Amino acid sequence: MLNSNPIPTSYSKPAPEARNAYKAFRPITTRWMDNDAYGHVNNVVYYSWFDTAVNAYLIEHGALDIHTGETIGLVVETHCNYFASLAFPQTVQVGIRVAHLGTSSVRYEVGIFGDADTTAAKGHFVHVYVDTQTRKPVPLSTRLKTVLEALQ
Repeated sequence: MLNSNPIPTSYSKPAPEARNAYKAFRPITTRWMDNDAYGHVNNVVYYSWFDTAVNAYLIEHGALDIHTGETIGLVVETHCNYFASLAFPQTVQVGIRVAHLGTSSVRYEVGIFGDADTTAAKGHFVHVYVDTQTRKPVPLSTRLKTVLEALQ
């Protein structure tokens, strides 16, 4: 049976955001293989940029050790809205911020910028931090919390 419910009246169309809405930035150079048959960066590449920007930030700030650390962040939710096309060759800026810190989870918000001062795309993803061996959620470490609080 089809759902006959219309779009809720509380729905608001997503809009691009300005650079100053984000706390930290990482430049990423597009690659030849990022373009799809339509001549722009394929939507799946944006999710790779999300991961790259956040994890590189955490590694650089001593909050994540992907080789010998006792915890890792697993993505449990992700979303992206697109506003403008990007294409190879181009360097994009990936802005990040933290929208919510839980006991063992973090909601990151990410903005992708091309040449304009507003997002070409924006989205979010949620990491749940787990023990590397058991894959059970664990509380955020003091170091990780400190680094993430700077992004709020």
